[in-house]
Amino acid sequence: MSDAWNERLRLIRFRRKRERSTFREELRILPKWLVWTCVGLYILALIIGVGVNVHNIQTNGPIFPGDDSLRSEPGLSCLGLAGAITGVSVFLTIFILTMGYVYRDAKRRDMHAGLWTLLVLILSPAYLFIGLIIYLLVREPLPYACPQCATPVSARFNFCPGCKCNLHPACPQCQREVSDTDKFCPYCASELGQPKPAPTA
Repeated sequence: MSDAWNERLRLIRFRRKRERSTFREELRILPKWLVWTCVGLYILALIIGVGVNVHNIQTNGPIFPGDDSLRSEPGLSCLGLAGAITGVSVFLTIFILTMGYVYRDAKRRDMHAGLWTLLVLILSPAYLFIGLIIYLLVREPLPYACPQCATPVSARFNFCPGCKCNLHPACPQCQREVSDTDKFCPYCASELGQPKPAPTA
């Protein structure tokens, strides 16, 4: 079981080398409505929190951070409250946007988006971001264009359904998967013949 798991992870890493996405491109898959919802909730929390704090200062109610000596300095008290709200909001925003990223990314990789989002959601509160780390390690490579006919193909396919092109060529000697651009097998040094141009992501 361990050998099969290690082999699967090796193949996933090998096939993911075709991906050339940057961090900025990865952020673009986040839903815009989710980002603006987080910003709106943060502003709303600031308005409500500071408004309640100012009202309690004027009416001698409980204030943040609970020190009555700050009643004479309402600006300092409200600034401290705004800092606390910002800290909590940053943590919650990162958590919510992580869920949105996992859902969108799993969907574009033809994985079970809802199941992976639920797994990350369940593991995150108790074990921080261990669910996200597991997802990033085992996620499927992105679909790409066939190097021969440019048909979009899944990274799981061994042959193109449009032209029967071998998408994952193997070494004829050791039968291990090699890259399209390899001239020699990196595992047994066998000659592989004329390399093909690498497909774009």
